[in-house]
Amino acid sequence: MKLIITGASGMVGEEVLQESLKQDSVSSVVVIGRRHCGIVHPKLKEVIHSDFFNLDTIDADLKGYDACLFCLGVSSVGMKEAEFFKMTHTLTLKFAKFLYQQNPEMLFCYISGAGTDTSEKGRQMWARVKGKTENDLQQIGFKGVYLFRPGYLQPSPNMQHTLKYYRYLKWMYPFLNSVVPGYVSTLQQLAKAMLYVSLNGYRQRILEVKEIRAAATMFDGMKK
Repeated sequence: MKLIITGASGMVGEEVLQESLKQDSVSSVVVIGRRHCGIVHPKLKEVIHSDFFNLDTIDADLKGYDACLFCLGVSSVGMKEAEFFKMTHTLTLKFAKFLYQQNPEMLFCYISGAGTDTSEKGRQMWARVKGKTENDLQQIGFKGVYLFRPGYLQPSPNMQHTLKYYRYLKWMYPFLNSVVPGYVSTLQQLAKAMLYVSLNGYRQRILEVKEIRAAATMFDGMKK
């Protein structure tokens, strides 16, 4: 399997990339990013590209891939709706449509979030925008679009791009995992779930936390 990964210089994307590079089932990975991801590996090719709204100059780098693991995203904290919409919906759809022109038979895996509102009418701005993004991605024509809705994500140790405040929250994970397991998972589980779905598809298009954990378990089972 040949993969495209975005957002590899962020917390989620770094974990997804690291897990992808470990797998024998993944033959090559191209990372599209605004800056270097900080990882060197024989399977890895990096394409540094600053403008995700203008992709014509990198079309040759995006041909011949089986799946895209789209981990690029921004927080809505402090952002007005118009700007969040541009950086979430407009950017994602622009990239996805361009990618579809190069690889119409590929799978597209998108990280959304628990509480995403596909009615597009709810009170929470971020949830409406993510919901419209999910809805519109499914209309492009990919062989498959899978939408991942994680809740709290526990990062793995020793990652370069873990957000600082997670260092103060990591003690909460064992408690949350025992009390509300349907709302928490590890970043490694999310990465494994995305890889499992990229290889095998899944019985449903939207994967909430329960399905993310289940797909990660199935991925581990494949290797035994």
